Amino acid sequence: MNSENTSEPSLTHVDVRHDDLVELVGKSLSIEEFVDRITFMGAGPEGVQGDVMTFDVFPNRPDLYSIEGIARGLRGFLGMEVGLPVYRAEASGIDFIVDRSVADVRPYAVGGIVRGLEFEDALLRSLVDLQEKLHLTVGRRRKKVAIGIHDMDKVTPPYTYKAVLPPDVRFTPLGMAQEMDLLEILTKHEKGREYAHLVASQPVFPIITDARGQVLSFPPVINGIVTQLTPDTRNLFIDVTGTDLEAVSGCLAILSTALAERGGRIQTVRTKYADRTLETPDLSPRPHSVRLDRANELLGLSLKPGEAVDFLRRMRHDARASGDAISVLSPAYRLDILHEVDLVEDLAIASGYDRYPRGLPHRQTIGESLEANDFAETLRVLLVGYGYQEVMSLTVASTKDAFETPDRVQIRNPLNEDLTTLRSSMLPALINIFRLNKHRELPQRIFEIADVVMEARNVRRIGAASIHHKASFTEAKSLVLSLMRDVGRAANVDPVEDANFLPGRAASIRLDGREIGRFGEIHPRILETYTLAQPVMAFELDVEPLRSSH
Repeated sequence: MNSENTSEPSLTHVDVRHDDLVELVGKSLSIEEFVDRITFMGAGPEGVQGDVMTFDVFPNRPDLYSIEGIARGLRGFLGMEVGLPVYRAEASGIDFIVDRSVADVRPYAVGGIVRGLEFEDALLRSLVDLQEKLHLTVGRRRKKVAIGIHDMDKVTPPYTYKAVLPPDVRFTPLGMAQEMDLLEILTKHEKGREYAHLVASQPVFPIITDARGQVLSFPPVINGIVTQLTPDTRNLFIDVTGTDLEAVSGCLAILSTALAERGGRIQTVRTKYADRTLETPDLSPRPHSVRLDRANELLGLSLKPGEAVDFLRRMRHDARASGDAISVLSPAYRLDILHEVDLVEDLAIASGYDRYPRGLPHRQTIGESLEANDFAETLRVLLVGYGYQEVMSLTVASTKDAFETPDRVQIRNPLNEDLTTLRSSMLPALINIFRLNKHRELPQRIFEIADVVMEARNVRRIGAASIHHKASFTEAKSLVLSLMRDVGRAANVDPVEDANFLPGRAASIRLDGREIGRFGEIHPRILETYTLAQPVMAFELDVEPLRSSH
């Protein structure tokens, strides 16, 4: 299941139905009581509508992105069920083969099985939402991690993850009624267009097939319709693919344990690489440690070893004290536990934020503006003083603007066919503003200070233009030299041939032997494209060389 819902969920907002939470926690509390307890667990309340509570979960806790994860954490927080959750995973004997061919495409995959589920509405809603939240956050919009969830009773193991030539494989993707090859999916399917940029540059594409050659998935894009979930689905095969083994393994642990909270039975599969075999999901706890004196120093508390152990167990860790050191085993789904301070944070949550005294910080820091922004403000003041009005335009641009700017960065998957590049010059946007304001009286004088995109770099530029019947090269030169004088720089002006300007009426501005910009009269060919009847002069300069020499 690569979910077909078109509305993107909020990154970290989780909707929790009261009756569902009561059943999963095993304790009947009012909505107000649940909101209060969950808030102290580290999730901000976003509101209540009817019997649905909405929480904004901290992004570092993907295990709480579902009602199942919240219920599991709440049972510990309330002292009902402390220590490591026990998930028994039996071996399925099923193989998930990771072929060498994916090594340069999307190299990592893990698989797992969950059996015995009852697919009612609450579970389906929660599963789809959890899957998409993991895609958006841990998965970096499927670039790092992508998840497929399948009705395994419709396919035959073993499963194989391999790379194929795009025209060689055809299958019916979710949401479609006919077979397509992989390239057709990228151009004709909604999800294909959305995620094409993740695979389109590769000579081969990854797929997952079963023993009969049926296509389960085309990760990270879309699943096949053959394994679509239905109300009759009872047993799931979960594949998680990506570019980081730790991340894909962690997401599989989060998903499989969330389903176990719904009564599912977890089974491992043999995920076979060329050089090793993994039993996945790997739910073994991860060892960590925390120094009690360091925790007390950071928190401003005086916790005893026994208290600290109790608090960590309430956060669903296993913990044992030996003098000042506390040995900790953390659940596999706790992807956020990377350092001692992460356990200190859990101690703070479990001990209760309300026990900490309120007060003002002992130190104050006062921010200040960046030097680059101060210099940009100086340029603004000067241009306004010259009689120019500041405008703001988009960084995305069109290739249909008649300007010759060969270094534009192309957008591979544009949302608008008229905005297909990132601008490498500010002049097209300035001239287009004149087109949009033809009904207003002349002269019009405008400027903008903003970024253009040169390959993988943003470059700060200042651009200005004026339109009226006397606009000329002389006006442009006078404006540029006035600006250079007022910022204390002496620049050289040299003739230049530029297709965007009239021949013989264009010049380059050189500072310390380097060209930092150009100015002149805009070519009539461009004015005709923008249906402008009056001459236009314009200039464009790199800001950084001016500032660094200022």
